[in-house]
Amino acid sequence: MPKHDENWLHNMRHTAAHVLAYAVKNLYGDKVKLGIGPVIDTGFYYDFDFPVPISDADFPKIEKEMRRLIKQNLTMAQETLPIKDALKLTKKEGQTYKTDLIAEIAKGERQKIKGVAEEKVTFYRIGEFADLCKGGHLENIGEIPSDAFKLTHTAGAYWRGDQKNPMLTRIYVAAFMDKTELENYLTMMREAKKRDHKILGRELELFTFSPTVGPGLPLLMPRGFTLRKTIEDYLFNIKKRFGLIFVWSPHIARSQLYIQSKHWQKYDAMMPPLELEGEKYTLKPMNCPHHFQIYLAKPRSYRDLPLRLAENATVYRYEKSGVINGLFRVRAITQDDSHWFVPHEQLPAEIDRAIELTQTIYRDFGLKSYKAQISVRDPKNLKQYLGDDAVWNKAERQLVQSVKEKGISFIVKEGEAAFYGPKIDFMIKDAIGREWQLTTIQLDFNQPENFDLVYTDKDAKPKRPAILHIAVLGSLERFIAILIEHFAGALPVWLAPVQVAILSISEETEKYGKEILETLNDADIRSIFDERNESIGKKIREAEMQKIPYMLIVGKREMGEKTVSVRQHGEKDLGSMKLEDFVHKIREKIKTKSL
Repeated sequence: MPKHDENWLHNMRHTAAHVLAYAVKNLYGDKVKLGIGPVIDTGFYYDFDFPVPISDADFPKIEKEMRRLIKQNLTMAQETLPIKDALKLTKKEGQTYKTDLIAEIAKGERQKIKGVAEEKVTFYRIGEFADLCKGGHLENIGEIPSDAFKLTHTAGAYWRGDQKNPMLTRIYVAAFMDKTELENYLTMMREAKKRDHKILGRELELFTFSPTVGPGLPLLMPRGFTLRKTIEDYLFNIKKRFGLIFVWSPHIARSQLYIQSKHWQKYDAMMPPLELEGEKYTLKPMNCPHHFQIYLAKPRSYRDLPLRLAENATVYRYEKSGVINGLFRVRAITQDDSHWFVPHEQLPAEIDRAIELTQTIYRDFGLKSYKAQISVRDPKNLKQYLGDDAVWNKAERQLVQSVKEKGISFIVKEGEAAFYGPKIDFMIKDAIGREWQLTTIQLDFNQPENFDLVYTDKDAKPKRPAILHIAVLGSLERFIAILIEHFAGALPVWLAPVQVAILSISEETEKYGKEILETLNDADIRSIFDERNESIGKKIREAEMQKIPYMLIVGKREMGEKTVSVRQHGEKDLGSMKLEDFVHKIREKIKTKSL
């Protein structure tokens, strides 16, 4: 079989989405209404309005019908219809969602080409089945490898993402170049299921959700708070080393602040405004405008710059209930945010500093595999961005140059930039090969104009700084979820909420166990003492299930010799050692952030 490229893979997935729709129509009849079927990173999905509920139990017969169709080697034939005829056709067939799409296309076309009488849309036909689509397919559905796709799961999805619209059934399909790639992906997904942070978070007593509090608003339990505090303390110390200074800003502000920053006009996840004493306020969705006010609190000189303001701050965003997912997608988001106010000529050095900070943090958390994505403007839609072309071109070139000089693998993505500047996003790979976007380094020449940010240069003239918006971990909630899944809940000792469990064999050793606990606490080692009247076997099993890095078994012999019997998580027996030797060993592991 010839080697295929990414473009072929995209077209194959797109073609297979049509085959899925054809198969579903064959099996469930004309009462099935079709939504959309876009390609995604692992395959595709298709939204259906079924006359009867379906489940995973229906997948084998749908897959069988898809493979039957593929064997027929049917061609994908393009057909063009005037919009008015297309609307008549989809209305006649009862395909209300396709009618909705065509009406939207018609509206867009009329805005673009006023005065043209005959606007058209394209359909693609496979045998007796035709589907609205703009293209990007294989010529023949027989090219789809029959053993390289699998229906994986269903989900509910509101039509057009609007809760006021009907709920459709979304069928997800994994589709790859060949059978081996598919099997590798399915193996990874089985492993991911075992690492699900929502399950582990509950089992390890890290966090919970309450319907009374509301969706997307996590509650950290004592161990979860300890983990978050450990991460925040680490960030505070490492960022100080890199020259950042910490500030604090309130959780609400007048809406006018975000109108000035243009977030109010451009950002669709703003929380609804509050009214206080006749004025509109809102929960803050981001920290930048607050930090700009701190910059403006006094006149700035070139001697004050670069000024690197940092804050671990919770912001609030209206994420729709359909996309909320554990700690991955929440409405209360704690960002390790910072804003660096930089003279233009110092940008290369400061971007290098930001990348070095990022690499240092990744190393300490054991994140070894990563690449960069440089997000630039969409050249076809330049009107949505603030600022002029010269400023944008300069910013985009600067980011590419900085990543190249660091020797980091990168790609350039058009249309992914924020409305006020291009950015570098870092994607890391976890222990089972999944990719996560973490760090953002955003270069901004536009907000200094919006907020009239200036400093006095050496020549006594006012100049505008550039701003670097930098969040290394992004959302702490999301990062904690990634950590849990990366380490399968067994966090390194420096991060573990409970680092040592002291397990007594009998009541006679209770006093010695408490002495050990006091010693460990004095050494800032997070410890618990399990003095329950349970068998030592049960205590060990439960400590293993809690994924506590170290267990100290305390019996008569240990008490008499003033030693501890040490077990490491994973049922590894390290033998007996003096308590002071164990304390030294663990403190060294914590200090060096041993993984």
